[in-house]
Amino acid sequence: MLINLSNHPSATWQAAQLNAAAVYGEVIDVPFPDVDPNGDEIYIQSLCEEYFEKIRQIIQEEAATVHIMGEITFTHKLVNILQTKGVNCIASTTERIVNETGNGVKETLFVFSRFRKYI
Repeated sequence: MLINLSNHPSATWQAAQLNAAAVYGEVIDVPFPDVDPNGDEIYIQSLCEEYFEKIRQIIQEEAATVHIMGEITFTHKLVNILQTKGVNCIASTTERIVNETGNGVKETLFVFSRFRKYI
């Protein structure tokens, strides 16, 4: 099982990412929280505990990997909590392709490369 905790539902993933995710089994999307930029460390801790509980309820006793991408302090703390509980955590890596179209406008395309373990 792969829990996708990101702002990018698996239905929007490119074929390469879906194929890479297939080795983990079923993909379950959990929307990434809207992290308050004014929240302090206590707020982050509380939010991480809430999301750990959501993930724990989904996983139950199954082996699972969590794909987690988003606001860095939340991600860092939740990855630490999950790893302490023996849950594998991964990030997606991408190639960034930038096309400058003129007048200060840039188009950016992100092409999935691979999943990488948090270490």
